[in-house]
Amino acid sequence: MSAAPQTEAARVAMDKDADAAVLRADVDAVAVLTLNRPAQRNSLSLAMMAALQAQLDALAQDDTVRCVVLAAAGPVFCAGHDLKEVTAARAGADAGRALFTETMAACGRLMQSIVALPQPVIASVQGVATAAGCQLVATADLAVVAASARFCTPGVDIGLFCSTPAVALSRAVPRKAALEMLLTGDMVGAEAARAMHLVNRVVPDAELADATLDLARQIAGRSGLAVRMGKRAFHRQSGLPLAEAYALAGEVMVENLLAEDAAEGIGAFVAKRSPEWRHR
Repeated sequence: MSAAPQTEAARVAMDKDADAAVLRADVDAVAVLTLNRPAQRNSLSLAMMAALQAQLDALAQDDTVRCVVLAAAGPVFCAGHDLKEVTAARAGADAGRALFTETMAACGRLMQSIVALPQPVIASVQGVATAAGCQLVATADLAVVAASARFCTPGVDIGLFCSTPAVALSRAVPRKAALEMLLTGDMVGAEAARAMHLVNRVVPDAELADATLDLARQIAGRSGLAVRMGKRAFHRQSGLPLAEAYALAGEVMVENLLAEDAAEGIGAFVAKRSPEWRHR
């Protein structure tokens, strides 16, 4: 089943163009983006990536949204790149080089945009997430998945090592777990994915949409300023040597302490009351 909001989303207007490659529904301070090409298994064609990129670019400028859910319509979350598009390009004079180059560049930009997005991104996964679809899950900040969900990087099965998915996968799971997935192409079930830290939570299939939205709302209920500062600092410090990481984190903490929300949050804690966030 689709991970897009259902019971609650019935009261939320989706995009007017129901045929759009990516739909957006706002629920309170949560934006739900839904990959909307189920007949194509939500594969990441150039058009699909452009549509998702446009949504992310808009959200990066939207201070009213404090958490983002990435979901998918139909039984498959995402089958990776569009191999029909790839195959058709081989008939060109350059044997497809231009399209292949454009595809990898668009994919790299898309994945980096998810990491750089000010709001946390939660992947809500049903069915199968393969190759670049698995890359999407590994790139997201958090992942809630249905118990029947499965993951793989099967490029080796068709003579194409999943080198770009490996970038996200190797940063999300331990080295040997990543290499086993990349070298064998084997499917990994939801519980195994959780054990290797590819995903955060496994829930019954029927509860996926609600469970993901609950987590997103919990995050959206925190100080938007603190969460944005924290996500950015987390990703920046993770690639630094220890001393530089602490120096960066210390600077961020000082700026955070000077913010209105920190004064409000600490004051509310001392006064034993609920804080009233101003998100600044």
